[in-house]
Amino acid sequence: MIYLIASIAALSGLLFGFDEGVIAGILPTLTEHFGLSDGAQGFLASALPLGALFAAVVLGSVIASKLTNIVGRRQAIIWAALLFTLSAIGAALATNLWILILARLITGLAIGVAGVMTPLYISEMAPAKIRGRLVSSYQLAITIGILCGYVLNYTVIYNVNWRWMFAAGAVPSLILLFGMWLLPESHRWLILTGKTEEAKAVLNKINATNIEQKIQEVVHAVAEEGQMVKWRELLSPTVRPALIVAMVLFVLQQISGINVIIYYAPTIFGSVGFGSTTTKLLATVGIGVVNVLFTILGMWLIEKIGRRKLLYVGFIGCAITLMIVSLATQFNSIYISEIALLAVFAYIAFFAIALGPIPHLIMSEVFPLHVRNTGMGVASMCNWGFNFLVVLSFPLMVAYGGLAMTFWVYAVGCSLGIIFTKMYVPETRGVSLEKITEHLLHKRNLKNLGR
Repeated sequence: MIYLIASIAALSGLLFGFDEGVIAGILPTLTEHFGLSDGAQGFLASALPLGALFAAVVLGSVIASKLTNIVGRRQAIIWAALLFTLSAIGAALATNLWILILARLITGLAIGVAGVMTPLYISEMAPAKIRGRLVSSYQLAITIGILCGYVLNYTVIYNVNWRWMFAAGAVPSLILLFGMWLLPESHRWLILTGKTEEAKAVLNKINATNIEQKIQEVVHAVAEEGQMVKWRELLSPTVRPALIVAMVLFVLQQISGINVIIYYAPTIFGSVGFGSTTTKLLATVGIGVVNVLFTILGMWLIEKIGRRKLLYVGFIGCAITLMIVSLATQFNSIYISEIALLAVFAYIAFFAIALGPIPHLIMSEVFPLHVRNTGMGVASMCNWGFNFLVVLSFPLMVAYGGLAMTFWVYAVGCSLGIIFTKMYVPETRGVSLEKITEHLLHKRNLKNLGR
């Protein structure tokens, strides 16, 4: 049952990935259709993270935190699914650029809500021993969505109007909407709101063991946390380490340049020597395949070797491969196309096993229950804020500094990630959410968790 719950909830990630994949392929078509400048291209592509940033700001507020505690995780994902459906239809029916941008902003709102609530919902439902794998299913769904978008671009770009490609996103959003309607609410949220008997029913439904013990652990955690000031607690010595780790990991994830590769892959391949549109889109499909396969590998490695070691592998690998891409373009090698393609594939592989899933996972684990909504909302602000800035700035950075310089900047960002992981990131593998909360409330060093 728990695997079914994670699979349905993770469809919100597939919707996010699908939109990213589709826009990468049809951006040249939209540029020609609407006569877009470099700045306008950047703004159209970045409208989605801008909308998600607004959602994260709202979710990070005290009022929204209280509202989501009243509404619940499941209901919030249902509302996000409804927004996904409306925005897909709106983009398909857009009669001018501003309507299209508005539709993508609404998509961003849905993604911003789902990006917080889906990992939160899955992490609260999952047993500790498989929590990493299940929460990572959200990232896996993103990669599958990206691949679906890329494949759609490659197979139908010459035969199907771009409007139908946007409209296709309404199909999985409706599946998510009706699927979430049938799923139970998080038992931890039910206990937080005083619905203990309903929580027991949920635990029975997902075939949990030691139900009474689990109930008492959560009740005890809620009682201990309830004595604290909820908003100020985010900046207190108790919770601040969790906030720093969650925020900075997302910043580092974004300045690694991943969404530049995802959004602008055909453009990048064109810059390094791939001539035809078909070849560029086929290479882009290759990115999607590598992304999915190595995300699956990462889901296994997260529980096998842990979060910290995997982050080291991811940051080091991404830094080296970005440097290779930069050097290949800088020295204008006769093998530039082959070198750049292999380096980009390797970069995607290193990102997929670590930098993609782990920030979402860590964010859903480290915050105490009473500030989890707000803390994850604030962390998501960093995610979407830097996503917006990186995607918006890429066309301008390439225009004024060149592709080689741009990739050097991203490589430096990955190098900073190695240092941050060593100094601050905890190991949460196999540790229950209640134990993580207890560790923080007793003011122990977060970095020493799990050691």
